[in-house]
Amino acid sequence: MFGGIVAGRGRVLSVEEGEGAALRLEVDVSALGRTPRPGDSIAVAGVCLTVVSHAGGRAVFDVVGQTVRLTTLGGLAAGDLVNLEGALRVGDEIGGHQVQGHVDAVGTVRAVERRADETWMTIEAPPDVLDTLAPRGWVAVDGASLTVADLGTDTFSVALIPTTLALTSLGDAGPGTRVNLEGDPVGKHVRRGMGAGAAPHPGRGTSHPDPHPPRTPRPTCD
Repeated sequence: MFGGIVAGRGRVLSVEEGEGAALRLEVDVSALGRTPRPGDSIAVAGVCLTVVSHAGGRAVFDVVGQTVRLTTLGGLAAGDLVNLEGALRVGDEIGGHQVQGHVDAVGTVRAVERRADETWMTIEAPPDVLDTLAPRGWVAVDGASLTVADLGTDTFSVALIPTTLALTSLGDAGPGTRVNLEGDPVGKHVRRGMGAGAAPHPGRGTSHPDPHPPRTPRPTCD
């Protein structure tokens, strides 16, 4: 588990075809400030990856096909910078929110508006992500824990402070940038418990919900 507090950015050193995996990724992880061991979990651009080997501030990760399909990692190239966070230890302060590193979908930055007192970023996201979000709730964007400032019909917005812009990849993001999204884990369980589609997003032109909706039948044991 992670807290969504990015330790810094690491440079991608190489991206190669993996053996038994889609990709083998080598990253400079010295920004973590601690030496990882094989088997450790590190969030790379918000994606939980396992360290295969480590030497001299460099960590190697295997990336399977499912991860390539659901995240932006398949588009990485040597020289790219990615957000890094080490897994939380028992007793660590959770300064952000509980982030699993299990990316739900890739979103696209639609607009970045730099105002006098904040930077407002609007991101296009699929319904499966939007349906887990709530105003002033949580979302992870490329692994960074952020507060949902606004929800639209197919977008959400976040207000970014200068520190976030300076320490994470979001400072370089602009319209068209693809970002890894992880929805609110609490929202996921609520949505699942209510049944898929039972709680449509309020901005999608739906009528008032039935005050007495039918109860989802529980599966029976065979």
